[in-house]
Amino acid sequence: MRYRVFALPVTAALLSLPATAQAPAAKVVSSSAKSSWTPPKTSWGDPDLQGQWPATANIPMQRAVTLGERAELTDAELAERESRAKKQASEDGEEFAKGGEVTINPPSYWVERGKPVRQASLVVDPPNGRVPPMTPEGQAAVKALRGGLGPGSHFPDKVDSWEDFDIYSRCITRGMVNSMLPTLYNFGNEIIQAPGFVVIRNEMIHETRVIPLDKRPHVGKGIATYMGDPRGHWEGNTLVVETTNLKDQPGVGGGLFTDAAVLTERFTRTSPNDLSYDLTVNDPKTWTKPWTIHMPYKLDPSYKIYEYACHEGNYMMLDALTGARDLEKKGQSTKVER
Repeated sequence: MRYRVFALPVTAALLSLPATAQAPAAKVVSSSAKSSWTPPKTSWGDPDLQGQWPATANIPMQRAVTLGERAELTDAELAERESRAKKQASEDGEEFAKGGEVTINPPSYWVERGKPVRQASLVVDPPNGRVPPMTPEGQAAVKALRGGLGPGSHFPDKVDSWEDFDIYSRCITRGMVNSMLPTLYNFGNEIIQAPGFVVIRNEMIHETRVIPLDKRPHVGKGIATYMGDPRGHWEGNTLVVETTNLKDQPGVGGGLFTDAAVLTERFTRTSPNDLSYDLTVNDPKTWTKPWTIHMPYKLDPSYKIYEYACHEGNYMMLDALTGARDLEKKGQSTKVER
């Protein structure tokens, strides 16, 4: 466990800041933006993206409806978000829960938070900064999970089965897209390059993607994984990665990936310490239109990725289910109070 700065968890970031003032629309800088800065090259001639790029920006997943198509916060809105973050950080610093209350959750001081930025939402396209509606087929697929109860959750409504928890809580993976975005803690991302390959390491939950750049075809459609099958190429100074063969995984924009899903990532180093990241989700069987996330990364040479040993027993899962069964024997409610 590392105690660094935290970015608002994507799974909880749908609560966005309400507008307190209006300002002209402002576009968030993306990898498509031109820059006069020229990135360094590797010894074999590729643009050098290597380094530690932790996801420390504190940005909600979706934009408040009241902001409309305004992609950046006003000074007053940013100050309000900073004030709330400061208050939350102070509460997180308390080692013991008020009143001696004991819960199944880890202590709040494990949570890492960072300085909010002016970007209003991670979603930048559609222009309103919100994930587009799901198709009827996509909605039906989500609703069908858990016998019609919908997907499991990191904070489940009940603890009757392992299925009540999401794949993150079950120590399986955060999957794509979430592995590249902020979470509760341990949000390191490292990029390593070699001739013909780019490797991306995610600290949570110890994922490593090896991305070939040799134009080889994707694997057959019969193979699907949570991280998918990536293929990369260079467009000028931008690394473009196309990922297919994605296993269905709840939690990405509220929907499930299908065999039609294609993820397109664009990595562009825009200064010695800045990496622009854009990811477009295109799955016409689940969402009514493609949608894009923009994440600004800052280089942090001092960041070190440590082992995330989630699989060593996963005592939370065992304790939660055991505790719920004990309550049932006593005739007490097992309903989870959030």
